[in-house]
This record gives sequence, structure tokens and C-alpha cells, in this order.
Amino acid sequence: MDAAAIGRVRKRTVGVLAAGQVLGGIAFGATVSLGALLAADLSGQEALSGLATASVTLGASFCAIPLARLAARRGRRIALTLGNLFALVGIAIVITAAAARSFPLLIVGVIFIGAGNAGNLQSRFAATDLAPAARRGRDLGTVVWATTVGGVIGPLLLTPGEAIGAVIGMPPLTGSYAFSIVAQLAAFALYVVALRPDPLVLAQRLARSGEARREHIVEEDRPVAARYAIFAVAGSHVVMASVMAMTPIHLAHLAPDQVTIVVGTTIALHVFGMYGLSPLFGMLADRWGRISTVLLGQVLLAASLVIAAVAPDSQWAVLVALFLLGAGWSAATVSGAALLTESSLTALRPRRQGLSDTIMTFSAAVGAVLAGVVLSQIGYGGLALVALIVVAAVTVLSPYARPR
Repeated sequence: MDAAAIGRVRKRTVGVLAAGQVLGGIAFGATVSLGALLAADLSGQEALSGLATASVTLGASFCAIPLARLAARRGRRIALTLGNLFALVGIAIVITAAAARSFPLLIVGVIFIGAGNAGNLQSRFAATDLAPAARRGRDLGTVVWATTVGGVIGPLLLTPGEAIGAVIGMPPLTGSYAFSIVAQLAAFALYVVALRPDPLVLAQRLARSGEARREHIVEEDRPVAARYAIFAVAGSHVVMASVMAMTPIHLAHLAPDQVTIVVGTTIALHVFGMYGLSPLFGMLADRWGRISTVLLGQVLLAASLVIAAVAPDSQWAVLVALFLLGAGWSAATVSGAALLTESSLTALRPRRQGLSDTIMTFSAAVGAVLAGVVLSQIGYGGLALVALIVVAAVTVLSPYARPR
């Protein structure tokens, strides 16, 4: 297969993956919005509402490596469609749990939805399977950016979903999952029909034939750089998730009379920083290099944490800090994922990518729990200072990932 044909397949693959991210993100966005409400309603205890979010994260963590191994053996299409099926099963269980008023069943359903999100996470790596080095960051950033659309559409469908759910007899707080079912079925059909040829299967064939080297798709294996990439992505994600998880609680104390507006605006700007700027950081990763862009992410994260530590009682300072927090996460994870991909031979990529997603999601869940303890002991500013330790570690270890 010549370079022009590979380029055409690559462009189509990125488009399919981006569309799949939009569709797949709708169920995840609805779960993030409704999970805590359903958990509080079914358990009767607001203290247990956070278990829904934690269950989504754990579901993604448990399934990342198995899905990656499946992709290595059978290709991305099988792994991504299995993720869609997990999400569909999870949605059905959540609706059943709401009808039966069963809190444990709800947690099981949310875990399955989280398992489906593990497939969504794989999409960003699938975008790099056929990408040459000069475009790897941009293709990855484009697919990550598509997550924004699904993440925004999901919450916006809550009100019309409840109206439709009431008409067709769905339990309260589950109506928007009707849209999620349609979206997941559409994503399943999209991957089955349009993700051909399978990008990973094709990349593996090109690597075996030697054609891939001419197109700079496969480089030498660099395990030290790959380990650093996994650490940089996980560390940046822990910093982001820990501080973000505690921000709504902190803002509720700062502005108890305007908590909905203040929290909503702050988180919206934070999400824009996370996903809206990913194409820009993908382009910078291609032009400046992966390590340089990872370090740019650490600079942005450090600026965010310093602002939060210096002025924790200012709503405007927290707003700016959360935007920078999202932007720093985006720069580090997009460039870190690109670094991991190009530091691994094609045969090793899926396993390392699955390991990266597992470590990233599991450590974020642990970090969010510990952040609550830190917040209660030394406050929001103290939490920001503690998070700076992780940023410093990612920065100090960066020279080990550079080619020798």
C-alpha cells in the first residue's frame, strides 16, 4: 500500500473515530450528570452519591487492559464495538435499577457504562495507528476534541429526555438514557460499517512488511520513554482530577447563594480547557516535540496550582486556575499519549496503551478520595500545594525520556 492510500485510510479513520467519540460521549455525559442524583435518590443518602462517579472510573480502569489486549489480537473495531455493547448493557441495568429502586444494581450498571468508556478512551490511540510522526499529535488531538461535543450534548439532553421518558414510561431521572441507547447503537453501527480497514490491523501488517518504516509509522522501541509517558499522563490526570473534584465543594463555601451559577461556569470553562484546546496542543506536540509539550502542560498546571494556593478565597482566581488546570491536562495528556505511541513498536502499543489508561483512571479515583482528606485538613490552597509535588516529579523526570 503506497503513502497516498495510507493517507486516505488515515483521514477516514480519524473522521470515523471522532464521530464515534461524539456518539459514545453522550451516554458518558448523561451518566456523569445523573449518576450522583440517581445514587442519592436510590440509596437515600447524599454521602453515597459520589460512588456513582467512582464506579464509572473503576469500570474504565478494570476494562482498559482487557480491551487493549483484544485490540492487539483482533483489531480496534472489535474492541470499540465491545465497548459500545458494555455501555448498552450498563444503560439497561441502570434503568432497571431505577425501576426496582435498587442501589447496588445501579452501581453495577454504572460500572458497565464505565467499561464502555474504556472503549472511548481507546479511540484516541486508534487515531495514531496510521498517523505519521508529523501528524500524530494533531490526529490524536482531533479525536480528543470530539469528546467535548458528546460531553456537552449529554447534559443538555436531560430535560427533553425526562419529557420523552415520562411519555414512554421510563423511571424518573433515566429519560435521557433513551438518547444514549440510540447514540450507542449508532456508534456500534458506525464502527462495524465504516472502520474498515481496521487501523491497527493494517498498521501491524505494514510493520511486518517493512512498509511502515518508510512512512515513519513504527520507530524503534523506547521502553524508558514509554514508561515516562505513562507516568506523565497519569500524574497530570491525578493533579487535574483531584483539584477539580474538590472545587465544587470549595466554591459552595465561597458563594453559597450562587453555587449553581458559579460552579457551572467554572466547570464549563475547565472542560473547555481540557478538550476545546486539544487540537492546538496536538499541533504543538508535532511542531515542538512531545516532551516540550508535556513540560508546557506542567507549566500550565503549576500556574493553576500557584494561583489556587495564593488566592483560594477569590472566585475569579479559582475560575482562572480551573481553566489553566484543564489546559495543562490537555497539553500533557495529548502529547504524552503521542509519546507513548511512538515509543512503542506496533505489536506492543495496545498493551502499553491499556496499561496507561488503567493507571490513569485508577490513580485518579484514588487521588480524588485522598483529595477530600487533604481538603478537610489543610484547605483548598493546601491541596493545590500538595498537587505541585506531582507536577515537580513529572518535570524532573523528563530528561530520561529524551532520545539518547
